[in-house]
Amino acid sequence: MGKHRLSLRKLLRQNEFPKEDSKDPDEVLKKLQIQMLRVQQGIWHSRQRAVLLLEGFDAAGKGGAIRRMVEMLDPRGVRVVPIGPPTPEEQGRHYLYRFWKRLPLPGEIVIFDRSWYGRVLVERVEKLVPRERWTQAYEEINRTEKMLLDDGIDLVKIFLAISRGEQLKRLEARVRDPYKQWKITPADIEAGSRWDGYVEAVDDMFRETDTQAAPWNLVAADHKHYTRRRVLEIADSGLRQHRKWMEKKAQRLETREMEKSLRLLEAEKKNNKGN
Repeated sequence: MGKHRLSLRKLLRQNEFPKEDSKDPDEVLKKLQIQMLRVQQGIWHSRQRAVLLLEGFDAAGKGGAIRRMVEMLDPRGVRVVPIGPPTPEEQGRHYLYRFWKRLPLPGEIVIFDRSWYGRVLVERVEKLVPRERWTQAYEEINRTEKMLLDDGIDLVKIFLAISRGEQLKRLEARVRDPYKQWKITPADIEAGSRWDGYVEAVDDMFRETDTQAAPWNLVAADHKHYTRRRVLEIADSGLRQHRKWMEKKAQRLETREMEKSLRLLEAEKKNNKGN
C-alpha cells in the first residue's frame, strides 16, 4: 500500500477549482490528442495492452473527457466500455467477471467508463451489498490490479471530482435539455441526498487502493476545459513509454521506409508508361 496522499473531502473544501489557463485551450487539447495517438500507435505496433479507468460523480464529465481522448484514435485499437448495472447472467457470477472478459487484446487500449470500483462506491453507499462484501473488495481489487500489471497490462486510474453546486447545475441542465435527458434518471437526483456518504466512500477507496503500483489520479472537474486537458495529460504520463517507443521507431524507419516507397513509386511509373 502506497502512502495515502489523496483526499476528496479536502479538495471539495476549496473555494474555487482550477481553471484552464491557456489562451488557446483547443490548440493545447489538439497537441495532447496527437500525443495520445502516438501512444496508441506504440501500443498497437508493439502489441502491448493498456487500461484507462475513469470514475467520478454523476455529471463530472467522464463522457466528455473520453470523447476528447479517443477523437483522433484509430477505432480498431481502442474500445470504450461503459459500465452499468450487471446483467442477469453477470449477477450470478463474481462481480469482477464482467470486467475480466472486457480486458484488452494485444495492441488494444480499453477505457472503462466506471469500473470494478462500483463495488466500494455505489454498491456500498446504496446498500446493494452487505458491509462484509464491500470491505473485502478492497483487497480483491488490489490483487486483481497487481495481476493485470504482472501480466503486462498498463493501468491508469482517474477520478473526476466536482463540487455539489456544480453537479446540481449540470443535472438541471440535463433535465431541461430534451437531447440530454437520456443521461439522467430519478435515481441520479436521489443519489444527491447521500452526497456525504459518497465522499466518505471515495476517500476510503483512495486510502485502501491508492497503491504505488496502481496510483489514483484525482482531477478537480468543475471546469470542462481544465478537466479534459488534465485527463489527457494523465493518460499520456501513465502511457508515455509507448509514445516514446513509437517516436524512436518512426525516426529509425523514416528514411528507410521513404526510400523503399520512392523505389516502388518509380517502378509503378515505369509500368504505367509501358502500358
